[in-house]
Formats: sequence, C-alpha cells, structure tokens
Amino acid sequence: MAEQRRTATATALARELRGAVRGDVEFGVAARALHTMDASNYRRVPVGVVAPRDAADVAAALAVCREHGVPVVARGAGTSIAGQATGVGVVLDFTRHMRGILAVDAQARTAVVQPGVVLDDLRAAVRHHGLTFGPDPSTHSRCTLGGMIGNNSCGSHSVAWGTTADNVHALSVITYGGRPLELAKGRHGADGAPEGLRELVDHNLALLRTGYPTGLPRRISGYALDALLPESGVDVARAYCGSEGTLGVLTEATVRLVDAPAARALAVIGYADESAAAEAAAGLLPYHPLTVEGMAEDLVSPGHDLPRGAAWLFVETGGATPAEARARAAEILGAADALDGRIVTDLVGQRALWRVREDASGTATRMPDGSEAWPGWEDCAVPPARLGPYLREFRALLAQHGLRGTPYGHFGDGCIHVRIDFDLMSEDGVRRFRAFSQDTAELVVAHGGSLSGEHGDGLARAELLPKMYGDELVALFGRFKDLWDPAGGLNPGVLARPARLDENLRFAVLPRRPVDVAFGYPHDGPEGGDFSAAVRRCVGVAKCRVAGPSSGARVMCPSFRATGEEQHSTRGRARLLHEMLAGDASGPEGSATEGIVTDGWRSTEVRDALDLCLSCKGCRSDCPVGVDMATYKAEFLHQHYRGRRRPMAHYTMGLLPRWLRLAAPYARLLNAGARVAPLAALAKRLGGIAPERTIPRLAPETFTRWWRRHTKGRSTEQARTAVLWPDTFTDHLSPSVGRAAVRVMEAAGMGLVAPPDGGQVCCGLTYVSTGQLDRARTVMRRTLDVMEPLLDEGLPVVVLEPSCAAALKTDLPELLGDDPRAARLAASVRTFAQALEECAGDWQPPRVDRPVAGQTHCHQHAVLGDAAERRLRERAGLTGELSGGCCGLAGNFGFEKGHYDVSVACAEDQLLPAVRAAGEGTELLADGFSCRTQLEQLAGREAHHLAEVLARALDARS
Repeated sequence: MAEQRRTATATALARELRGAVRGDVEFGVAARALHTMDASNYRRVPVGVVAPRDAADVAAALAVCREHGVPVVARGAGTSIAGQATGVGVVLDFTRHMRGILAVDAQARTAVVQPGVVLDDLRAAVRHHGLTFGPDPSTHSRCTLGGMIGNNSCGSHSVAWGTTADNVHALSVITYGGRPLELAKGRHGADGAPEGLRELVDHNLALLRTGYPTGLPRRISGYALDALLPESGVDVARAYCGSEGTLGVLTEATVRLVDAPAARALAVIGYADESAAAEAAAGLLPYHPLTVEGMAEDLVSPGHDLPRGAAWLFVETGGATPAEARARAAEILGAADALDGRIVTDLVGQRALWRVREDASGTATRMPDGSEAWPGWEDCAVPPARLGPYLREFRALLAQHGLRGTPYGHFGDGCIHVRIDFDLMSEDGVRRFRAFSQDTAELVVAHGGSLSGEHGDGLARAELLPKMYGDELVALFGRFKDLWDPAGGLNPGVLARPARLDENLRFAVLPRRPVDVAFGYPHDGPEGGDFSAAVRRCVGVAKCRVAGPSSGARVMCPSFRATGEEQHSTRGRARLLHEMLAGDASGPEGSATEGIVTDGWRSTEVRDALDLCLSCKGCRSDCPVGVDMATYKAEFLHQHYRGRRRPMAHYTMGLLPRWLRLAAPYARLLNAGARVAPLAALAKRLGGIAPERTIPRLAPETFTRWWRRHTKGRSTEQARTAVLWPDTFTDHLSPSVGRAAVRVMEAAGMGLVAPPDGGQVCCGLTYVSTGQLDRARTVMRRTLDVMEPLLDEGLPVVVLEPSCAAALKTDLPELLGDDPRAARLAASVRTFAQALEECAGDWQPPRVDRPVAGQTHCHQHAVLGDAAERRLRERAGLTGELSGGCCGLAGNFGFEKGHYDVSVACAEDQLLPAVRAAGEGTELLADGFSCRTQLEQLAGREAHHLAEVLARALDARS
C-alpha cells in the first residue's frame, strides 16, 4: 500500500511539473538512475529530474515541489566528490538549458552567467579580451559555474586568484519558499538576504570573530558566516558560496574576471620525497607564482618525462612576454632547494604535464597493485607552512589503520587530495572508514586546518564539523540554514543537520559475489574477473562529458559529443550498469538502498543507453580510470540477448566474416545488384542497414586469392620474418591495402608468410561488437588452432586493420583467458609501422614529402598507440597531424538502422572538418576501413592506408 501511495504521489508530481515548467521533466528509470551519484562514495535516489529553461522554470518547479513536500537538489556536472550532488527528491539539472553567458563587460572585468555555463566555455568567451576566470578545478572542461559557486571551488591557480567566493560579485537565487533574492556585498535588506540575518550576526559577533581558524587560504568547510561581519563588508554573496545548494537555487551570477597572463612558463621541480616537496612549497609563495601543485611518483605512469626525483612541484609563472614568464620560472627554480628541475615554455609540453596532474583524480582510484581506492578524506587543507609535518603524520595515521593512499594536490595552499584503499563493501571496512575519518578530522584540526579545502563537506564530512568549529558554531549553522530554508527542502542531510558519513554509501546496493560473465576482466577485483569491480571503475570525474578538445581526450566519448546527453556518456552508461547490478541487491522502495533498474540484464534502459556506444574503445585510454565501455557493452548484449531473438543487424553485420566468405565467388554479381536501387533498398531493409548508406563493394579478387598467386612457386625454405594477417576487411573489401603492405614490406627485406592455406582466421571483432560472445570464442579458438604452428616460430603477426589488431590484443585474451595461446597471439600482434620498425629498422622508406590529413583510428589510439606510425610518416616526409575522435562509422555501428544521424555527427566533430581544411595536395590517411568508407560516403574523398601511400611512392621511384 505504501508503495502504491508513493507511486501515485510521484505520478501526480510529474504531471504537475510538466504542466508548470517549459523545460524537461523526466521521472523514468533511466533519468533517475543517471542522477543517483556524483563523483563521491555516495548514492541517493531521486524521485525525478527537471531541466529548467530559465529562472521562471526554477521558481515553478520549486513551487510544485514545495506543495508536495518534496526536497530539491540543484546539480551541475555532477563532479562533486563529497556527495552533495547526489539525487534526492527532485534534481534540477542545469547542464541542458541554462548555459548562457549573458553579458561580458571587459572594462569592468565582469561576466553575467547562468548556472549551467561550463567553466572552459566562459574562459573561451573572454579570452580575446585578455581575461579569464581565476578558479580552475581539474574538471574545468566540464564543471559548471553553478557547481563551482555551490562548492566554492578553487583549482590550481588559487594561490594567485583565490577561490570562487573571491571572484563572485553578485548572485540571483530563489529560496525553497519561492522568494527571489539578489545577493551582493553590503546588501542585507528586503531583497538582499533572508529576514533575520542581520540579527543573527549581531547577536553572535564574538563567536563569528573567534570561531573560524585563521591562516588558511583554503577554508571551505561549513558556512562562511564570518563574511557577514561588518569588517567583512556584510558580503551575503560570499556567505552563500560554498553552501552546497542548501540555502537557495542559483539562477544567475555576476562573476569577476582577471587578467590572463600573455605568456606562461612551467617549472617542474623534483624532490627526494613528498614531504620535502611539501615543505618547500610555502617557501615559493613570495615569488608570486600562479600555481604550486604537488604530486608523488605513485601517481605517475612508468616512463614519465619528469625531472629526477620521487615527488614534484608544478610551479607556473606568468608574464607579459615569454621571456618574462621564463625569467620568473628560472628565479623560482633557482630558489628551490631541489634535486632537479626544468622549465617548459611550449604550450604542448605544458598541457601534457598538466594533464598528468589533472588526471590524478581518476588515476588515484587505483593503487599500484590494481586495488581500488576511494575518496572520503579527499581535500583537507592546513596552513601551507604546516603541510610537511601534517603529511608525515597523515601517512602514519594511514599505516595505523592499515590503509594506503596517494596524496597529491595544491601544496601552495596546503590542500591535499588523496584516494584511500577503503574497503567500503564490508561492514568491517565501513567501520574502519568511519574511524579513520574521525581520527583524521582531529589531526587536521590539530594542525589548524579545514576538513574541506576545495570540494565541500557534503555527505562525507559535515557530520565532523563540530570537531572543527565546536558545537556552538555548528548550531549557529543550523539557525542560518533555517533563515533561508525553514522547510528544510533544499539538499537535506548536507551541511546543516547532516547525515552520518557512513550512510548512503553507493556500494551498499552492489552484489557481494562476482557476477557470472563472459569476459575475464583480469584487472578488476582482488583476483580479477569481477564485473561489478569493472563497473565501479567509474568514479564520476566525467572527463567523458567534454564536447571539445580541451580535455586532451582525443576520442572519448563520441556519442556524448554528438548528443550532449548524460546517458550517452561513458559515465552515464556506467551509472546505469551500476544501478542494474544494484537492482538484485537493493532494499525497499524509498529506502537509501532502493534499486531502480530491477530487471537486470534484460533492462531496456541499459540497452538503449548502450545502443549509441560506438565501441570505439576511446574510454579505455582517455578515461583516467580506464573504464572500457566497449567491453561492457559486448558483455551486456551477450547477456541481454541470451536465448532471445536479436536485432537483424546482429545476424547480418555481426556475422559479416561468414557472409563475406560465402559471397566472395559472386562478388561481381552482388556488386551489380547493390547498385540497383530497389534491390539495394530491399537488402538494407532486410539486413537492418540504414537506408542512407551505400553498401560497400566486394573485391572481385580477395587478398588471400591474390596472395596465393603472388607466392606461387616460391621456395618454402625462404627466410620468414613475419606473419601477415588476412583480416576480413582487407581480404574481402580492401585488398589493395594488403597488396600495398606486401609491396612495402618485401621492399624492406621482410619475408612474409600467411596462415596456412585453408585455415580460416578471424579476430572475432564483429561477433564481439554485437555481443555474440559464444560464437566469438568458437571463432577465436579455431583461429588459435590455425595459428599455433606459426606462434611456435615466435614470428610477429602484422595486422593491417587497426580494429582487428585491437581485438586480438584485448578481446582475445580477455575472452579466452584459459587458453595460453591467446596471450601469445596477443603479444605477437604488430601494426604495419611497428612491424617495419621491428623487422626492418634500417630500411629507409621512400620520400613522399606531402602534408597529411585524416584520422588516427580510434582503436589504434586506445589500444595500439601510434608512435611507430608517427615515426614512419616523419621518415617518409609526411608532415602534419591526423585528427583524433571517432569517424562515426565504427564497424557495424554507422551502418545500423537508426544510427546514421549520430554517425554523421561524430564524423563532423573532428574528422570531416580536418579533411575540409586540408590544402590542395594533402594526402588523406586513414588506416581503418570504416574511416575510409565514412570519408568516401560523407565527403566524397578517397583516403588511403599508410601502406598504400608508401607503395605508390615506391612504384613511382622505380
């Protein structure tokens, strides 16, 4: 009965909201599941989601929710690490519509923005004025100004430009009670603050003047009531900053801008250890750097290009000219008592180094041994001069509790980020998490610090605020909250009257035993093989939500970049999979452990979200925590359609290798038929192929048939250097690539051999991408049987099609982990350029001396790397860069009915603009058959595999 009443209430609420607001109102399973979590350890289940279009929508939504007694949580990009952006009641999503930059006054150095504006968009809009917004969290490419104001975010440049609160001029907010307020410094009248605020301050002057720690550049915890003191100018806007959506809903902000240095230099300084770097940081502040960031070697990948040392400071300087910026960096480097250091002035080098630091929030979620680590004591701050001693005691406290962590962060501000290997899946582990949090709070306070130095208190630390402020001041926080929100309708459980820090943990709803799955997931779980642990990789930092190149994510996530919808981001899909796993282990509806996706592998919501995943594997490399959504999608499709009828495209394009082998003798006849419009239309309709697509031509002569002619009469005793893999696409659709590769590699002196005649080899890619994993394993085992004699010879295997090479490198050993031959074949795979470099290193390629455009295949970027290809192009005189991204065709994806528009949008993101911008005489390169096909069908341009370009140059030279 209670469940029926709750459902009826939610239905009535949704109906009234749809009638009251112009924006989106979503109360379905998918929308709710996508907003249960942020980037923290916490999970709360919302009733529904509203994406308001303007302030009037916000007011209307609040009115409806107030009438029903339903709480409201305002949310930006959902990258909060303390749990304050988790869903409860109705979530107001500001990332869809309220994203306008309403005005820029370059002379006054201000901008008026809506809460959903992404920080990097604001910075780009004011860059031509020589201005920027000072605070810049590592999530600058996706975090919103509203979220930054709510959390009082800081970022790496706060030593120069302060926190968000330091850069806010005025705010427009609406309270839960429906009252609009204009907040600014000195305004505490009828419309500038809630009633009773002046009296609250006047009656507690002594407490407000003595209750806050001093000497802290990063004091984010609690409410900033000291900003309301007369000597602080009664700055109501500043007091609102960092209130985490508990006081009012922001609808507009006037923010201050700062001069952006015309030139910057980055000094990277190496120290013997973390404590030495921490103790040195404060001594660099008198030189007025823009940043003083610190990290230790346990967060840096092997083979890094950093100065000698085990810990480093990243110190950025600015100047009117490059020489001035470099001189300031040199002065700092000279003053630093360090092991080693260097100054980087080129922008590409600086971005690469900053990316190492910015990705730490993701990379820190895995310990060196692969075990999981979590936020929870994420961003405390102490006075900078106390950072060295604090870190030593913090490390000792970790050891005392049997925990490990990897600190990094804003050393110049005394603010430390750390992910810790808490066991949040067991009761004992949660008890240890709680005990450690309490002990660490006392340690921070003993050093005169703040429980939060950047991300806010949220659900993670608000319970501990009495340790920092005392009971009297914390009680005042509650009275302050009640002046703004007497009904308690805004973000309950956060800051005032907080939930316990060990409640609402997102792990509580997950299964405790590994799920029965097909892939091996060797890097997930204590002993590997844990699909739940694989899904837990996504911690919500949302690098996949970037719709531009500023993140350094060259591929991820093409479908989000095309649609802008959360469910089509890597994070969104991971959240839905998390809720799918939670469904079986969840508690009753309305409880903290309520499940949303309750039909498991049969979920249509998860299926629909994964439908637009291109399986590009971009997230495998671009995601800081290595989420591999292509594998998760294949797993889901395998389980979802087990014993059920599949979409027709799975039978046509999923079984493509089989059909192409059968069709090969009739290639000319089938090609002619495909050019007859009615026949082609019928074939596409029956095959589940997008009607906008042209069916590719079959090769009249397959590559393997040509190879037999080419090698007829050769001695079997000749030297064998490498195995040439006849992948399906090269063999049946693009044999010119295979012939060109043979021409080049033989010219380089390589002795090539193909798999034995009659031995059908296949990487299984099309079976995997459509989730036909049982068939994929059968195909792969047959392939291993054929390849075993060649593997015994230890020959490298040259694979010309990047997607097939990637499948052999990753899918093969992860599906056949029980067969040692799979790992041997995976280790033998080489790309065309890698094989030339390894087997014919002294060979000089022909000079082409032309600029290039085109695309690095997404699987090449994600799995194989393109360093050898870059070196080969350089030696051949092929200049310029290839675009990143995904072509949008992605094997079967772009050919499937219903995917055409997204496929085109993906191509328009990076590939097509790069090709259109290419000058006359530019060589178009695309090693992937899909990429070449997409260019031909969408741009009418012919691109070539690198092997074809070199073969053509060899022929011209001879």
